[in-house]
Order: sequence, then structure tokens, then C-alpha cells
Amino acid sequence: MMGTSEDCGILESNSFNMGNLDTLGGELHDLVERRRVLGPCYRLFYQKPLHLVRGQGTRLFDADGEEYLDMYNNIPSMGHSNPVVTEAVTKQLQLLNTHTRYVHENILNYAEDLLSTMPDEINRIMFMCSGSEANDLAVRCAQLFTGGEGVIVTGEAYHGNTALISGLSPSIGKSVAMSRTMRMIPSPDSFRLGTEDLGPWMCEQISLQIADMRRHGIKFAGVLFDDIFSSDGVIPGARGFLKSVVDLVHREGGLYIADEVQPGFCRTGDAFWGFARHGIVPDIVTMGKPMANGIPCSAMAIRADVLDAFADNNPYFNTFAGNPVSMAAAQAVLDYIRENDILAHTYDMGEKLRAAIHDVAARRPRLADVRGAGLFCGVEVVKPGTQEADRPFAVSLIEQLRENHVLISLCGPYGNVLKVRPPLVFNDADLDFFASALEASLDQLEN
Repeated sequence: MMGTSEDCGILESNSFNMGNLDTLGGELHDLVERRRVLGPCYRLFYQKPLHLVRGQGTRLFDADGEEYLDMYNNIPSMGHSNPVVTEAVTKQLQLLNTHTRYVHENILNYAEDLLSTMPDEINRIMFMCSGSEANDLAVRCAQLFTGGEGVIVTGEAYHGNTALISGLSPSIGKSVAMSRTMRMIPSPDSFRLGTEDLGPWMCEQISLQIADMRRHGIKFAGVLFDDIFSSDGVIPGARGFLKSVVDLVHREGGLYIADEVQPGFCRTGDAFWGFARHGIVPDIVTMGKPMANGIPCSAMAIRADVLDAFADNNPYFNTFAGNPVSMAAAQAVLDYIRENDILAHTYDMGEKLRAAIHDVAARRPRLADVRGAGLFCGVEVVKPGTQEADRPFAVSLIEQLRENHVLISLCGPYGNVLKVRPPLVFNDADLDFFASALEASLDQLEN
């Protein structure tokens, strides 16, 4: 029987085991030992953790000067140490950094600019510091507007770590209690379901969970979905399949919350927002991480009437949210996207990336399915000739890739899907490096 990610949770995937501390030597051993002061909750990647000291573009450098290709980190979406963002932050930090209870142009200019990328129905925006906070506020707004509590997510969803949102993030691990008013549908596994037209299947699964809520006296408030289902295994599906899902949610009196922390800001290559590749209009959109290239910044964009239901009786203040420095960083990212035509670049490089992985997979039966949109790819690692997930080999593969100076991670309900998600400044030289390292890593493991 295949193990599932319930066995360890998303944060345990490919994490360093502190019981192996003595296998490390020198300064790395000492630094990892010193991390005990941070407590036992944090996790490190890889069985030999990386001590990184510098980044530039798609490349990271460790304390020994070794260079790595970052194929995983979506947070610095415009590249590590992007000079445009660095300059914007430096200039603003030299002038002023304070909170939103004073008037400042940066938050207003950016709010108007960012909303111009949204459907007309989404006409209000609030800022936070993390995607967790954005999703927390979005769920609260949805619940107050609908008068319901019940929220549906996917079986491997990760939406954040507040008390409310942890209860809607089953991928954190089996020891984390889920909300009694939440319901899950299985991961929309297009590989094993045998179709990319996932709309009818998802509608059936959602309907079953709404009916279960009613049996338990829970009123449906809506769904919270990441439009590319990142933690579920990177499931782009056919363009437009979510249209029937949104229609069903609205007929049932709920709201559709689009978690764009990962698919947003051109990541899918088809459109600026992940939801836009499906031609849908969410009721609430959340975002974070990439929007300011690593500066703590997130947002909730929302219909005015939905926000009013919350705002009538709930003032909201978040000390560092929307501060001038974060807004300067976010505006620099938005400007950089436009000036460098990042959307078209992401689409083109994504097509090349999947073609290169397909080329390797054609000779490697362990790589059974290559899927994605833009610079966001999932690759199924299976036992040859089957659809059975091979998580141990997948873990070995990303460890071997690390030895070959490429950094990626895993996701999916079986913990076997390679999650390939480089900064959007990924280029042809990076592609050649990655393809060669993938081929070499498979050779080293299979021979």
C-alpha cells in the first residue's frame, strides 16, 4: 500500500533528521546544533542541510562558494537579490517606514495599480504580512457575508498557519486538528483520474461535502482553493475546468476564495492570475510571498459588498501591513513584470521546461507524468510500468539533485511528485543546467 503524506506532513517532506546531527561536520554541524535555541518546530531541507549566504537571479551560493540552481523557491519570483527591488526598498527605507494609520502615497498607488489587474468585480484590497493572515481574513469575511461556517478545501491543501487556517490545511500533518466545520475533497489527481477535465468530478465531490455539512447542521460558506492545487501535486487541469465549480459554489450560497499565493503574479504563464486561466471571477483573492519578492507582504482583494459585511462591525489593523517599504517592494515587482514582459517569458520558458522534462521522461519509466502551467511543474515519480507512487525514490532523487547542485522539493498526496518551481527569471542556461542534472541524477541512482 502506498504511503500518503499523512504519514509525515508537508513540512516533514525531505526534512533533516536531527538524530543524524553527528553525520555533519565542521561549521555546518555547529550551526545546526545551535538551531536548538529556535525550538523543535522548524525543519531544514535535505539530509545535508544547506548553509546559504548569497543569492543572485536563479542561483544560490553556500558558505563554501558552491553554486546551486534554485528550481523551487517561488518567493523571490523576480530573482534573488533583484536590483530593482533592492533599490526601491533602500530608497524608501531611507525616507520613512510606518503603518497604515497615517496617509501615504505608496499604499494607495500600489492598491490601485494591483486592482487594475483584477476583474472589475474585485474592487477593494487590504494588506497583511503573510499569506496565512490573508487567508485568515478572507475566510472570516466569507463566513460573515454568508452567515455560514463551513469551508471546503482539498485533501492536501496548505493555506497557512494561523489557528483558523491551520484547521483548513490538512497537508500540515495528521497531528494538527482540522476545523470541525471544514470538509475536504480528495486531491484532484488528473493522472490517476485519467482526465484533465476535472470540473464534473470536482462538482460531484463538493456536492457530497455540502450535503454532509447540512446533515451536521453546518451552513456552507464557500471553498478555499489554490487554482493550480500546488500541495496536491501541481494539478493545472484543462483551462476553464473551474468555471463549473464556481457556478456550483454560488448556487449553493457560498463564496469562491482563490488562494493565489503560489499561482499568482504570472507564475502559470497563461495569465497574471491563476484563476484567470479558467476564465472565472472569484469573490475573494488572496496573495503573498512573491508579490514583494521576499519582503513580508500579502493582500486580500475582495468584492466591496463582501468586505462591507466584515467591516461594518470589525475594524482591522495590522501594524506592519501595507507599510511604505513593503509597498515600494511590491510596486517594484509589478513594474518589473511589465517592463520585462515576465508573463510571456514565463509562458515560453515553461513550454521549454516541460519539453525538456518530457524528453528525459521518455527514456525514464520512473517519470510517468509531466504536467504544469508556466514555470510551475509537477512530475510523478512511480514504480516503472505502474501508476504506483514511489516516494522513497522521489526522496532519493531530490537528494541526488541537491548533490548535483539543483534544488527542488516534493508534494502530492503520496509525497512523490517533484515540485519544480524556479524564479520567473529562469532562462535557457538554467534550463540546460537543470536538464543535465536531472539526467545525471537518474543515471547515478539507477546504475
